[in-house]
Amino acid sequence: MGISQRGGLGARQLLFSLLLHTAWEVGSGQIHYSVQEEAKHGTFVGRIAQDLGLEVEELVTRLFRVVSKGRRDYLEVNVQNGILFVNSRIDREELCGRSPVCSIHLEVIVEKPLQVFHVEVEIKDINDNPPVFPEKQQNVFISESRLLDSHFPLEGASDADIGANSLLKYQLSHNDYLTLEMITKNDKRIVPELVLHNLLDREETPEISLLLTATDGGKPELTGTVELLITVLDVNDNPPKFDKSEYKVKLFENSPNGTLMIKLNASDADKGINGEISYAIKRISPESEKCVFIMNSVTGDILIHGELDFEDNSVYEIQVTATDRGAPPMVGHCTILLEVVDINDNAPEVSVTSLSLPVLENTPPGTVIALISVSDRDSGANGQVTCSLSPPGPFTLVSTFRNYYSLVLDSSVDRESVPAYELVVTARDGGTPVFWATARVSVGIGDVNDNAPSFEQPVYTVFVKENNPPGHHIFTVTASDPDAQENALVSYSLVERRVGERPLSSYVSVHSESGKVYALQPLDHEELELLQFQVSARDSGFPPLSSNVSLQVFVLDENDNAPTVLPPHSGDSPVTELVSQSAAVGHVVAKIRAVDADSGYNAWLSYELLPEVVTGHSPFRVGLYTGEISTTRTLEESDGPRKVLLVLVKDHGKPALSATATVSISLVENGLLVKALSFNAAAAAAAGPASEARVRKEAALVDVNVYLIIAICSVSSLLVLSLLLYVALRRPAPPQGVYGPGKPTLACSSEVESWSYSQQRRQKVCSGRPRPKLISWPSALTFPRQMRRVRIPV
Repeated sequence: MGISQRGGLGARQLLFSLLLHTAWEVGSGQIHYSVQEEAKHGTFVGRIAQDLGLEVEELVTRLFRVVSKGRRDYLEVNVQNGILFVNSRIDREELCGRSPVCSIHLEVIVEKPLQVFHVEVEIKDINDNPPVFPEKQQNVFISESRLLDSHFPLEGASDADIGANSLLKYQLSHNDYLTLEMITKNDKRIVPELVLHNLLDREETPEISLLLTATDGGKPELTGTVELLITVLDVNDNPPKFDKSEYKVKLFENSPNGTLMIKLNASDADKGINGEISYAIKRISPESEKCVFIMNSVTGDILIHGELDFEDNSVYEIQVTATDRGAPPMVGHCTILLEVVDINDNAPEVSVTSLSLPVLENTPPGTVIALISVSDRDSGANGQVTCSLSPPGPFTLVSTFRNYYSLVLDSSVDRESVPAYELVVTARDGGTPVFWATARVSVGIGDVNDNAPSFEQPVYTVFVKENNPPGHHIFTVTASDPDAQENALVSYSLVERRVGERPLSSYVSVHSESGKVYALQPLDHEELELLQFQVSARDSGFPPLSSNVSLQVFVLDENDNAPTVLPPHSGDSPVTELVSQSAAVGHVVAKIRAVDADSGYNAWLSYELLPEVVTGHSPFRVGLYTGEISTTRTLEESDGPRKVLLVLVKDHGKPALSATATVSISLVENGLLVKALSFNAAAAAAAGPASEARVRKEAALVDVNVYLIIAICSVSSLLVLSLLLYVALRRPAPPQGVYGPGKPTLACSSEVESWSYSQQRRQKVCSGRPRPKLISWPSALTFPRQMRRVRIPV
């Protein structure tokens, strides 16, 4: 076994080296040895053949060899005895530097059969390197004005060893001014510093030469030294001083560029060049991109360069240095606290979120419609924001939290009155001058079905001519619904009822979409003069709403009925009228009575004798409107005993319709007339009471004298005038237009609006209301034969 020694080592060191050998590990397949650095050539490391389980005799035959990985041959194996020994000098610091672990890895190769073993040899450190300073001499400059306990850092020594061998301690040579103090750094390094414990006086001691010794912790200890040359500096022993260590300044934001913030003045007790001061800004906190500060190095003026903005930074801390021109220079410090005063330079901001639109008409008051938030970057009163809402209406603003508002429905809304509201939210701050901002909120009102369809009139009056074609459009009802979409979609239908024995739907129908009313069958004025019914308008909302309108359909008369001659002149055989030859002029021979089923002008009848049946100058004429046949002259024998008259009865319609009546007139003497009347009375008695009364009445009239006729005519004239006045007072006013509201009125279909002369006119009105009363006047008054059956037009 080799022994590693260093010159001067004792027996104990030798014994320690002999006992150093390494344990080997079987489980991992790797053998571990250790050896100290600087061991001599031949120093025993380990019995490698034995530890690997190889026979020493087989090492040569099996071609045993050791290979070092990228290292020179620090170690070798004696194949004669299988011992691993040191082949050349090993310097741990050269091999591994300051690494805490340093090892040499070997590969042991044995062939026949091939085997490979890994061997690790750890190199142990020894204290073979003394402490070394970077320079042989260190210069230290200390001002004579430095205070006691001032510290002056020195450059320490370094040791290439590791562990305890590199732990250094320092010792300073004796002197009266400076002592040595050890400072431990974060990385456990010990750094020496000089501490002034007596004031220096350059005139007494301009320089001091000291020796600094560094000793490591190895065994044996190794040392290193450096000379310290202390130079005492003279004169500039007073740094510049400011009036205050801290200055407080206030400036309004938005101050103009170049505004003087502060003028600093520092003083230096030194004279000459040591008292000349230059100023500089060392640091600004916080840093701002908008505003920086520039300083005049000579005058100490600090100016604003840029723009002060309270909303960017409200406070700045500026550190300023004052440096004299001494050698070495001395520095004084102060701090400036700049407070930026806010002004009202920011308008409020309004944000509208969470809109609940549209607002339905039936939304209850108190419902939150929208959330509104406001903000102002200013502070204090400048940042206090109040909100208002315009225009006044069914909405209001409610403050829920600082700078938060709710837009609330304050009262009910009606889409039909106001379909949408354009609201303006105005936010005003409390600054001077006042800034404000607005936000527009469009609130649409959603429709609900709260309006029933409505008609312009409650009742419509419609006039329709009779004999209309089936399916004829007679009127259009229109209902409006102020709601929207489905709620305003109107459909029409009849309110079904019965008209007489038939349903209303057999007469008229209404189109569900257009509201057009159609007559399903021809209407007959003589059967139905007035048809009253209702049409319902219903919207499509939910629930649906509806309303009704009444229609009065007056059926206007057309001239579709010819006159009808009444008995006794209505038969095919003409009735014989007896006339005395001595009858006076104007004597009424007979009266033709006729009726017309039409009304008004269409039922106004006129009478005339047909000229083709009259030969020569006829002694008879017929009243144009009375139908009375009377004499026009004194009857003569030449007129013949018998006359046949053909009377044409014609209405005033367009085109006019007519009928004819035949009257046979017999001329008799007075005596024969009495006998004829007696005969006729007897015949009438045999025929019946009615005929007998008629014959007697006619016979009695023959003997009436002229005075009686005049008296009766006078009384009759007074009666007729009274009747005319009564009728004029009771006659209702004619309708004012074709369509219009109001109660049913009697209407005349003629152009002259006259009453019908028909004696048998049938008035039939079918409606849902009480039937209007119709005034019926007697068609003829009973007078003597000369004036009987006179029809008086109204």
